[in-house]
Amino acid sequence: MSETGLLLFAAASAIVTANAYYIHPIISLVAEYFGVSEAMIGAVPSLNQLALALGIFFLLPLGDRFSNRMLTIIFVIGQVIALMLMAFSQGFILFVVGSTILGFVTIAPYLLPAYVSKRVATNRLGHANAILTTGIIFGILVARAGAGVIGEFIGWRAVYGIAAALMILVTVLLFIIMEQRRERAVPTEDQSYIRLIFSVFPIARQYPEILLAGAIQGLGFGSFLAIWMGLGLHLTSPEMGYGTDTVGYLAALTIFNLFITPRLGRWADRTGPRKARLVFAGVHLAGSTLLLFTGNSLWLLIIPLFLVNSVGPTIDVSNRMTFLNQPPSVRTRLMTIYIMCMFVGGGIASWAGTAVYHYAHWTGSALLSLSLSALVMLFSIISYRWKGR
Repeated sequence: MSETGLLLFAAASAIVTANAYYIHPIISLVAEYFGVSEAMIGAVPSLNQLALALGIFFLLPLGDRFSNRMLTIIFVIGQVIALMLMAFSQGFILFVVGSTILGFVTIAPYLLPAYVSKRVATNRLGHANAILTTGIIFGILVARAGAGVIGEFIGWRAVYGIAAALMILVTVLLFIIMEQRRERAVPTEDQSYIRLIFSVFPIARQYPEILLAGAIQGLGFGSFLAIWMGLGLHLTSPEMGYGTDTVGYLAALTIFNLFITPRLGRWADRTGPRKARLVFAGVHLAGSTLLLFTGNSLWLLIIPLFLVNSVGPTIDVSNRMTFLNQPPSVRTRLMTIYIMCMFVGGGIASWAGTAVYHYAHWTGSALLSLSLSALVMLFSIISYRWKGR
């Protein structure tokens, strides 16, 4: 696959992934509009992430049996419908339902890495995954920065209306750039849907390191969400007095990842994924520790946020490198296990992040993030000692 092809898939990944992150800067606006508490608004990102984990389990394994192109386009259309439901919902329950459906059908970003991995050489896996991850970073950047500004000056409904329009465009893009050939790697005559779904369990036994990689990603992603759920409420609180646009501007710091992540991906190719992940985990732990001491200053918060945002995506890249070199026939199901772990961790941490903030404010959010980061470091050490570099 050419660099241009990788960039197009990265752009598609950016738009599709962004949908889960619009809520971060506007969470206080949505809570205020529907009249719900800080603890209750956590249901929106939490159920979205948990539904995504269920969607991964029930839908992503189909990528080892059916055309990735067909599946991706179907699920992207499903996202358009869910976003429209969120944009026009008049009650909190309906908004949560739309967000939950959105999570369940957000499968495209996790079909695409397996799709791309079958079209690049093994020694380019780190680079290719870093390009896709950079696209995802860009999507998250635009989602959080853009949603904050749009929500502050136009309203939160406009955020989801614009998101639906972008998803229509990405549907057309994927229809054009994805190959039409079927991708069935192995005969599936005697493999029913149920057997295909539950085949992830013997695969997990056959490749046990996937569970460790998934746990690391779930904890790291949970730490990321706990920070931003708390930050969205903290900065817009009466004590801090900032608007949602400020949350968006702060989120724009992740623009540096567009340059950092591809370079760190190449470094991970040379260094080895487990050794690289151990280094990244150390930096993440240092940044999480600093969050405890910088919460009362917008400018000082930039330092720890830069640290954790810089290495968070590369922990994901190095995790994926540990299993996307396995036989093509099992890569999608390995990705299923990995992403399920990621979003179960993210779903629990999303609600925990808002609930902890409700009772213990920023100190509680920072301590939650630090605890999760410490576990990432511990499991990275275990993996390195078990498998080497």
